[in-house]
Amino acid sequence: MKKLLVLITVFFSIEANAQNYLISFAGTGASGSVSSVRVENLTAGTSATLTGVDILNLTFSTSISSIENKQTSELKIYPNPMTDNSLIQIYPPSAGNATITIIDMNGKQLAQIQSYLDNYLQEFLISGIKTGAYLISVKGKTWQYAGKLLSKGISNGTISIKKVSYNILADHKKLSKTDHKGTQTTVDMAFTSGDRLKFTGISGNYSTVVTDIPTSDKLITFNFIACTDADNNNYPVVEIGTQIWMAENLKTTKYLNGNSISNVTDDESWGALTSGAYCWYNNDKVTYNPSYGPLYNYYAVYDSRKIAPVGWHVPTNAEWTTLVNYLGGVSIAGGKLKECGSSHWPDPNTNATNETGFTAVPGGYRWYYGMFEAIGVTGFWWTSSSSGLSQATYRKIIGISVIQGYSDKYYGYSVRCVRD
Repeated sequence: MKKLLVLITVFFSIEANAQNYLISFAGTGASGSVSSVRVENLTAGTSATLTGVDILNLTFSTSISSIENKQTSELKIYPNPMTDNSLIQIYPPSAGNATITIIDMNGKQLAQIQSYLDNYLQEFLISGIKTGAYLISVKGKTWQYAGKLLSKGISNGTISIKKVSYNILADHKKLSKTDHKGTQTTVDMAFTSGDRLKFTGISGNYSTVVTDIPTSDKLITFNFIACTDADNNNYPVVEIGTQIWMAENLKTTKYLNGNSISNVTDDESWGALTSGAYCWYNNDKVTYNPSYGPLYNYYAVYDSRKIAPVGWHVPTNAEWTTLVNYLGGVSIAGGKLKECGSSHWPDPNTNATNETGFTAVPGGYRWYYGMFEAIGVTGFWWTSSSSGLSQATYRKIIGISVIQGYSDKYYGYSVRCVRD
């Protein structure tokens, strides 16, 4: 009993963020299902890919480890916090008798059962627990797991622990997603309190980005919205404040009516244009298409709906201002829009959080003589707002700032669209 009391003292001295978080997913809007989810830990630089029915288990690194240094993924408690009941999933390292105990924060044993556990995933249902914090201990002959359970229940009845399944197929160590398509599994991901995660949910042609700093078990719901250009490119979308933006640069080579946009590679011809055109940075589509998209002159974007997907448009200068103001102003908004890390931005890319999920990349620009500059350093995006006969407004991200500028309409910049 003394050993358990020591364990309780340590567990409940740790804040709630020491409890693993279980994240599940759902779809709404154009699709009610989720086929896959890519999870990126923007703080730690790690990632994982799940099916839409999988559960993401965010595992905390703490000074506590269970006997034999087994990982916390061997004991899962879901939902947590619980209201009426909660499910304990146990994957014992070996078959044999085990004791499952529920203990309150004062060290009082509230319920206990003994059960024979086989060496595969098994589940127990807990019910009858009133509001409070509890320790769940599962102890075998040579091993022990422990987890923290928070309850919001109002029950004053008898606490119950019942075995509900012998779930061989749910063995997350041996399941192959290829062999068992559609089977729910639990995917572990290391997590530290305060880490920001980027979730990209996919359902058919739809893709939606959500960012979050989890503080408990939760359901991430993706609002799927159509965003398909004339080339049938499908874009991820992200909600930022009251606006919904593309989460990638525009890539179309056609106007919405199906007419081709001129691909102009000649330097002198580019500077003399007064009609719509696009090009790839350094005229190299293979290298720059996946990450940056093409550069367009203003004549290709001035009619904001002519180049954008149906239901979308090239943003006005005022709409860019709305975005920047929502993010705290010109001097800091860029850091919240920029992709993290140094895959595209210069190392160390300080203060880039991408907390919006906008994932801005530095696509550079093309100017009068057709020269290309600033790839990997600065990102430029057209607005649809003209400024006189020869100039138009653009926004650029440099450092963590979003700066408004004016340039001649023959310059080549990237484009993001915003939903109507």
